[in-house]
Amino acid sequence: MGILIKPIVTEKLTDLGEKLNRYGFIVDRDANKLQIKAAVEQMYNVNVADVNTVNYHGKRKQRYSKSGILRGRMNHFKKAYVTLAGDDKIDLYSNI
Repeated sequence: MGILIKPIVTEKLTDLGEKLNRYGFIVDRDANKLQIKAAVEQMYNVNVADVNTVNYHGKRKQRYSKSGILRGRMNHFKKAYVTLAGDDKIDLYSNI
């Protein structure tokens, strides 16, 4: 399994990508900032200026059904916000 799991495509991050040249990715929980920087530079052929990471704790969820209360938990995950240097851009929609 690679370091980059998937890009985050939301309205907020699309706007940050256009204005501040910043993109978001769901990454492996054990990856550090240097590994994330190297993976983004290799995959997208860009220069990375800065990497910020956030660890999210999975929340408990429950819902009611005919068979009773179903309890579970969302997965833990890690986000990385990557700021690119210069005029580099990442086109997330190129292979759709």
